[in-house]
Amino acid sequence: MHLRRSLALVSGALLLTAPLASCGFDLATDQVNTIAPGATDRDATIDVLNAVIVSAEEGSGVFVTTLVNNDTDEPGTLEGITSGDESLQVGQFSPIEVEPSGLVNLAGEGQQAIPVEGELAAGDVVTMTLQLSGGQVVELDVPVVANCGDFAGLDGAGGECEVGEPVGEH
Repeated sequence: MHLRRSLALVSGALLLTAPLASCGFDLATDQVNTIAPGATDRDATIDVLNAVIVSAEEGSGVFVTTLVNNDTDEPGTLEGITSGDESLQVGQFSPIEVEPSGLVNLAGEGQQAIPVEGELAAGDVVTMTLQLSGGQVVELDVPVVANCGDFAGLDGAGGECEVGEPVGEH
């Protein structure tokens, strides 16, 4: 009698765990999902998150991103930015240091703007290469967004989107 009861309990437990085991371990909810208009790269010691060029007028803008240092011991630095497009020029800036386990938001108060000039307008996508400390290089396809909505005021005056105009297009 006890053997049958034990066998029934074990069988019931196995039947109940089968549907749970079929879920697997590579679930979509376990994956990084960044719903944002900008470009993101997490391959280097410094993560480059939601990188965009905010443009108030055709031909100029400012590069904006958040830099997150994954190193818990050493600071990291954004040392330079270039563009794969010869028609774009990235303005000079002082190296931007990110403390260990810290972050720097270039759209934040007190941060230096990184100007970009050339053939660009809201809605474009441009290739940019970021040089990081330790010889690391990150290449991104960065969207150009209008200076309105969430990005209002980042490229000087402006900030009013026309009714019905997508924020990323001009």
